[in-house]
Amino acid sequence: MDSIIQQISINALPIILAIVLHEIAHGWAAYKLGDPTAKQMGRLSLNPIAHVDIFGTIVIPLVLLFTGSPFLFAYAKPVPVNFSNLRKPKEDMVWVAAAGPLTNILIAGVSAIIFRIILYINPELLMYIVDLHGLFSRGGLGVSIMVPIILMLLVSVKLNILLAVINLIPIPPADGGRILVGLLPHRQAIAYSRIEPIGMFLLFFILFFDPLGIFSRIIWPIIGILTRLFLIG
Repeated sequence: MDSIIQQISINALPIILAIVLHEIAHGWAAYKLGDPTAKQMGRLSLNPIAHVDIFGTIVIPLVLLFTGSPFLFAYAKPVPVNFSNLRKPKEDMVWVAAAGPLTNILIAGVSAIIFRIILYINPELLMYIVDLHGLFSRGGLGVSIMVPIILMLLVSVKLNILLAVINLIPIPPADGGRILVGLLPHRQAIAYSRIEPIGMFLLFFILFFDPLGIFSRIIWPIIGILTRLFLIG
């Protein structure tokens, strides 16, 4: 039980920041491009309650933690966007959709920089990351404060890269699907957008069952390469 509580305390803040800022980025981009819907509905707020989806923000991460999943995944309530309000609906859709994953990449980058700076200043902290049992018995107050921060930064890097890559899968309503629809010629875009009603089921099927090895052979290696690049250089 102590281990689960520890995992929740380390993962909660990075998860909330990753998904809340992702959704705010969509709404902010839409607002700047002519659609005030998200702003009018209070979805540009940093208050996580405005964005929490019970299943996607709470249930799924907890299930993954309790089952010892090798990765974490979460999502918030999608920000409402009225694409007809955008000044150039088809073209602007690309920027609105891309804003979320780009924000996750930015958060991952900032987290990685802080992570590397802290370890550069005090490389001894690294040993406590792999030996949490010795954290309070041998580490002292300073280490006991810094190591959880380092672990949160580590989770932030991994989670934000994971969210960015998964959201860029080109299946609507994922951001990658919306980007592709915005880039395709008009006729092909209309045809491809018809996938959206079943798109979420396809995404979950790929993510949790991976029948064709798409996640294990393509997506997970990309996530691993990017994570090592951010953390190690």
